[in-house]
Formats: sequence, structure tokens, C-alpha cells
Amino acid sequence: MKPKILIIDDDASLRRVLEYNLQEAGYDVTAAPSGEDGLRLFNEEPPSLVITDMKMSGMDGLQVLKAVKGQSPETLVMIITAFGSVDMAVEAMKAGAYDYITKPFNRDELRLTVAKALQFTGLAAENRRLKSELSDRTEFRTIIGSSPLMEKVFAIVRKVADSEASVLITGESGTGKELVARSIHALSGRRGGPFVAINCAAIPRDLLESELFGHVKGAFTGAIKDKTGRFRLADGGTLFLDEVGELPLELQPKLLRALQERVIEPVGGTGESKLDVRVVAATNLDMEKALADGAFREDLYYRLSVIPLHLPPLRERRDDIPLLLKYFCAKHGSSEVGFDRQALHMLVDYAWPGNVRELENTVERLLIMRTGDTITSNDLPDKIRVNGSRGPSSGAVINLPAEGYSLEQLEREVVVAALERNAWNQTAAARFLRVPRHTLIYRMEKYGITTPEKSAP
Repeated sequence: MKPKILIIDDDASLRRVLEYNLQEAGYDVTAAPSGEDGLRLFNEEPPSLVITDMKMSGMDGLQVLKAVKGQSPETLVMIITAFGSVDMAVEAMKAGAYDYITKPFNRDELRLTVAKALQFTGLAAENRRLKSELSDRTEFRTIIGSSPLMEKVFAIVRKVADSEASVLITGESGTGKELVARSIHALSGRRGGPFVAINCAAIPRDLLESELFGHVKGAFTGAIKDKTGRFRLADGGTLFLDEVGELPLELQPKLLRALQERVIEPVGGTGESKLDVRVVAATNLDMEKALADGAFREDLYYRLSVIPLHLPPLRERRDDIPLLLKYFCAKHGSSEVGFDRQALHMLVDYAWPGNVRELENTVERLLIMRTGDTITSNDLPDKIRVNGSRGPSSGAVINLPAEGYSLEQLEREVVVAALERNAWNQTAAARFLRVPRHTLIYRMEKYGITTPEKSAP
């Protein structure tokens, strides 16, 4: 496809010369006799390059330049000026012109200048494309996984990132909830703004309101000066509320108002102020239980979880463990280190109650204590060697027949056994199986498991 060039010049003879020479050079050329006509053609079909004379009746070249750049900052504009008007050309360069050419000029000079401009345009477009591709590949660079469960997480993040909806990330401790929140921010239109995080469980109850909303001087004992809260610090960006399930009940109405009305009032203040903040929250609590117990407001929960996003525990995506091992070795400066077959089997089989955080800490410890570049089963902590070993002598809680067994039937029997062991209390059974309650309920529905009361005639 030929590069498209728009020529704007009120000198008919020069306009025809420019048009002829550039068409002969293989370009798709359109010409206009005035700045106003040129902008109309520009809006109808934006070109790759605009060439405009500086001095024209009506709208001059500098005005054309500013109008083009105002509509399309990436479009290149080249100025034609008389030899004695170089100062005006320099002014145009400061306003965003790519280059200028002085009259009189010869054909070769014109063609060379235009070719360089279009080459620059192509390189700039390629650079933007590569940056976009690199961004897509690297925004998840600290969230490692290729399992179907993680691919589903990545797909949701990409889909919701550019919306303004609140996101509630659930999952066990150590699954990477803050990393996902940061990825949502990095992929959103707010990525140029701040990402501010606060752990609602780590701040004393009597200070949390001030941390979130700020306070004015004299609001309480010790408030010796005004304090800016996290909401205000995140204005124009994203606020990450970690462990939001631990938020004191008395603070929840104020958070709900901030989410609904987009206004905050600092502690001790007398007026509200507007703000532009997207909220992403996370919790490892069973929110259904918190709602049932009255520990969390239902209206706030639904406001926070416009987009619910659940992170699976590591034991549900064991295929990702080899990738994570390789990543953490490289992260801690030991990319040459590997694991023998038995050690890898044990690490994959281990349940990882602390999830990815526990795995990274284990890898770091193994790298410090290693005696060679291959980590063996003897190097692993006792809990992993005991609980993560394979085979008939593993001390497993089940015995599988030699002819094989249905995995679905096995999982169904385990779920039923856990429910029976805990008197069919779903919350207790989920805790026993080390899964969220909604995961247990999903398994019950999948296998048609009902409580004795429901199944009784």
C-alpha cells in the first residue's frame, strides 16, 4: 500500500510541482489550495505525512500544524518555507513539526526529506506495536502459570482491566492477589496514575479510618497536622484494599459511601471532596460466612465484587509448579540450578498450604543451603519429603488398586468422607479439605452430593 501524503499550498504552480514529483516517486498524493481545505481532507482520510507551506492566505502553516497535531499527535508534518523565513521554521519545529525544507529546493532534496520522514513514521509505528506486544507479555511477568485455571484468570484480568468496575479478588493467603491487582492496574487506562495499597488487617482499628480517608489537624489526640489518606493518594489511579474482609464493621458505611458517591471526608473535616479512584479489593476470608455472621455488610460486598475473581490455590494447579521453580531460581540469581526427578515429583505432590509464597521461600532456602547445581530429594525439608513422596510406600491416606481407579469417583468419595467426618457442615468440611467453601459446593453440585436431610424422602 502506497504511503499517503497531503500537500497544502496556496501557490498553484508549486503545489503541482510537489504533487508531480511525489507521485512519480511512488506516493499516493492529495493536494489542497488552503489550510481550511487541507484540514477537511485530513479529517476525511488521515495521511501518513502532511506537507504545508508556512505562508499562506487565510490559515497559515503554523496554524495547520497545530490543528493536525491537536487531532493526531502521531502524524508527521513537514514545513515548506522561504530561505529568509528560517526563524519561522524553527518556531514550527518547536511546535511539533518533524522537519522543514527551504525554497527553492531540488527534486532529490524533496524526495530524500520525504523518504526520511516516512521511514521515521514506519519505525515509530513498529516501535508502538512492539511496545504493545511487550506490554501484553510482561504485565503478567510476575504471575507465573500456563495451567487452564491460570489462563482463565489472565483472560478475566485482560477483559476487566480497562473498565471502571470494582474487582474483588478472593483466594487463600499466598496465591498472589496483590500481583493480580497490580496487573489490573498496569493493563488499565489508569496505568499512568498511582497504585496505592493498604492492608486493612495490618493497621490498628483506631487508625484505619485516618489511613483510608485522612484527617485534619486537631481531629484527635496526636493529630498535629493534616494527613492525606490513601484514597486521596490514589486519586487518578487504583486503590488496592488488601484483606478487606477484616475491615471493622463501623467503617464499612463510610467505605460504601466513598465507592457509591466518589466522595470522601477526612476525619475531623467539615466537607466532602470528589475523587477519581478505582478500587480493587482482596480477601482470603469466606465472605459468605462473614455475610451470614453479620461481620460484613451485604451492600458493601456487592459494591466491591462487581467483578469477582478467584485465584486457585497452588495445589489445584500443580502443572505450574515446575515453571515456578524455574522462575524463582532465576529470580534469586541461580538460573543454572535444577531439580532431580524425585525431588521434582515431591515438590509437585506437596500440598503447599502457604501456596506460591511458601514455594518461593522454600526455593530460596534450598538455593542457600545447596551443595551443588542439582537439588535432590535429600535436600528437601522433611515435611515435603514425608508429605510429597510418591509410590506405595508414601504413607498416603488411600490405597489405589493395581488396575487403576476413576479420578472423579475418588474425588467424590473424598468429598463425601470429609462431609461425613464433619457432620455435613460445609464450612468445616471445606476447612478440612483446605479449599474455599464455594469450591466444595461446586464439587458437591458436580457429583450430585446432597446432605442426608435433602436426600431423605
